[in-house]
Amino acid sequence: MNPTIRFAAALAVAVPACALAALPNVTLVKMYDAPTLTRDCEAGLAAVRRTVDAMAAKKGAGDILGDWNRLYIQQEDIQNVPALYATLHPDKDVRAAAEDCDQKFTALATEINQNENIFARLKAFVPANPRQAKLQKDLMKGFEDSGVSLPPGKRARAKEILGRLDDLRTEFERNVRDDPTRVTMTPAEMEGMPDAYLKSRKPDAAGNYVLGLDQPSYGPFMANAKSEAARERYFRARSSQGGAQNLALLEEMFKLRQELAALYGVPTYADFIQRRRMAGSAATVNKFLAEIRAAVEPIAKQEIEELRAEKSKDLGAALAATKVNHWDTAYYSERIRRARFNVDQEKLRAYFPSDKSVDYVLLVAEKLYALKFKQTQVPVWHPTVRHFEMYDGPSGKYMGDFYMDLFPREGKRPGAFAAPLRSPSTLAKRVPSAAMVANLDPRGLNQRELETLLHEFGHELNMVLSRVAYAPQALSTVKWDFVEAPSQMFEEWARREEALSLFKQVCPQCPALSPAEVRKLEEARRYGQASAVARQWLLGAFDMELSTNPRPPLEVWKALESTTPLGYVEGTTFPTAFRHIAANYAAGYYSYMWALVIARDLLTPYGDNLMDPKVGARYRAAILGAGTQDEESAMVRRFLGREPSSKPFFADITGKG
Repeated sequence: MNPTIRFAAALAVAVPACALAALPNVTLVKMYDAPTLTRDCEAGLAAVRRTVDAMAAKKGAGDILGDWNRLYIQQEDIQNVPALYATLHPDKDVRAAAEDCDQKFTALATEINQNENIFARLKAFVPANPRQAKLQKDLMKGFEDSGVSLPPGKRARAKEILGRLDDLRTEFERNVRDDPTRVTMTPAEMEGMPDAYLKSRKPDAAGNYVLGLDQPSYGPFMANAKSEAARERYFRARSSQGGAQNLALLEEMFKLRQELAALYGVPTYADFIQRRRMAGSAATVNKFLAEIRAAVEPIAKQEIEELRAEKSKDLGAALAATKVNHWDTAYYSERIRRARFNVDQEKLRAYFPSDKSVDYVLLVAEKLYALKFKQTQVPVWHPTVRHFEMYDGPSGKYMGDFYMDLFPREGKRPGAFAAPLRSPSTLAKRVPSAAMVANLDPRGLNQRELETLLHEFGHELNMVLSRVAYAPQALSTVKWDFVEAPSQMFEEWARREEALSLFKQVCPQCPALSPAEVRKLEEARRYGQASAVARQWLLGAFDMELSTNPRPPLEVWKALESTTPLGYVEGTTFPTAFRHIAANYAAGYYSYMWALVIARDLLTPYGDNLMDPKVGARYRAAILGAGTQDEESAMVRRFLGREPSSKPFFADITGKG
């Protein structure tokens, strides 16, 4: 899913001279208890404020971009670890202290971007080259969107709104992450579950199984459990994660966002956001979503009819009397895949052990991008976290490091994401560091989880391979409808024979997929794809509707989901866990599909050889290493050698390619 990118086109910071003199591979991640984190945070806030005051006191443009680079690095070195810990630290007190610290730095970012003296210096700057001009333009957008150009009254209100939105986001996330809901299943209700699933979960004193809302528990259950009543109960619990209180938070968020847009004289929040995106306007996004729906809806309806026929056969009921429900789709899709393609996702876990899957992903990156990785022992926040150093293959030069925190646990945010810890800067002789977070099954991965691992590592590579002069141009100014493209493209390496054949090198004892099995796996993956894309349309349309005309979220969700083949399930509150639109993807959830259009096109130069190192070298230089020093569309054209095309995307999602 999305990388956590701090302050897009906004706050940036820098390291003290003593830190810059340190060895480049010294980890930034400090092992905190709550009091120490709070103390360091307060000291860091004071230090950043002193830096800001000194920047504002200077006359004329001077070296404003250099000043901003140093400020950006300073902020990162204080804030980024607490920002990460707020989402996953095992200690609840540390998470709370980290949340508080992150919120204070976010509020400070708004203050900085409303500083008229710094803004004046930035406007007065005369760039010496196109990349300086790009950074100046991106930073000025951050100032403008924080209200620096507004009249004093409106500026103050913009600051209040931005602060309140961050408080609401934090509370929303906490409600989802800390949701205590558990679903108890009797042994009879566990019928159909694989032995490995049962063995990994101990029954309680009564002999029942208590399941959480995490994906490694939920996903396999919905695909394998024979009891429709049990699947329904689990679906309803998962579809209300976060609790009803999150509906009120979400409604307030979108009302505040609309008010923020109005301060600028922009009619809707959707229009306000699209000013800064590749799409350019809400009308373009809505047209794109309409094209998606028109392309996949007829196919999705056919897929539902196939599931209905399968359920009818399974139950021995008349087809006319059979209804497919939301909690049926994964189960009957899996039955069809097993029968039609001889693919059992649970059995794939033996082919893709979790630790060996990490080794596989690293090997692919080594061969494609001429890299070398070395696992190292450093202090970590949880025993399952792994740390790696990265080196350039030909030269042996140290290039950065990253952490992998891949398995679910109590108090950890659901889903998967990548987070920057340290952005690169050639001016500061600073190499990157990042963290990759997921909630994968430690027993081994199915194909979708392998795709997730590759997806998030695609984000990670984008963070640690950027080679830019100014740290903000690593990724913090990237357009949100491009940011998912490199990661979505990398998912393809979970699907193709020329890539998967490498798995034998990292796990000689693992069963290997034959070329025919890989083809069947791809056919099985494509089955149901129209329904999956239709679901993405629904989420994107819901987001755009709230961003255009804010009103009670559940009312909007009911109206939209009721137009889909499966309809709305009374009593469920899906928006209560829709974290994306509570955070950076508001008025931007469509970007997953927008970026997928780009991703499918980026694959075309590889042709039939995903492991072509020459194409990989070009991709590393043109996309992964470029950061945001150039416009995203220019980077894509440079790599493709032509204008981008949407044809590969529509051919893929309709199966007509």
